[in-house]
Amino acid sequence: MLTDKTVRDLLAAFASSDPTPGGGSAAALTSAVGASLLMMVAALPKTRSNSDQDRAALSSATSSLTGIREQLTEAIDADTAAYDQVVGAYKLAKGSDEEKAARTAAIQAALRAATDVPLRVMRWSAQALDAATIVAAHGNPAASSDVGVAVALLRAGLEGARLNVDVNLSGIRDERYSSAVASEVRELVERVAAGNGDDGR
Repeated sequence: MLTDKTVRDLLAAFASSDPTPGGGSAAALTSAVGASLLMMVAALPKTRSNSDQDRAALSSATSSLTGIREQLTEAIDADTAAYDQVVGAYKLAKGSDEEKAARTAAIQAALRAATDVPLRVMRWSAQALDAATIVAAHGNPAASSDVGVAVALLRAGLEGARLNVDVNLSGIRDERYSSAVASEVRELVERVAAGNGDDGR
């Protein structure tokens, strides 16, 4: 699994000539690092005003970020598995009409799975950006640069995931599904562009 590799080995895997791990896994990893940085700031002993209100808000943010980080971490390998499924579907036999139909169905199912993973990464990244606003408001102001880096990483992860959603969505024939996903993608992008994830500076 990618998540069991050392940092050096993981970077080597991204740098290799193999198509996986690719951009989708990189996007999930990027957002996972962003969420982790926010958790670090929230865990610092000193808060913005050292008040019970600060600590309660940061505790709530940490609770959310813990689950988000775990989901993003799992998506690193899930995206690679989804891509491999797409590749496998395209390699299916297509000699007879029955084989062609089975291949088409397999490709559509695989593309849908490959779309769902980065779409979830977008959702989790947006949720982490919500938490970033809380961490920025209540966390130690000396760590504002860490929050800023976390926000930048989460936005980059979300944008990277969007690119992967778009490329997979282009091959899906289910117009209702495609329309629903495209609409959600627009909403998530607009939500972030509107200022979600203020780093507090």
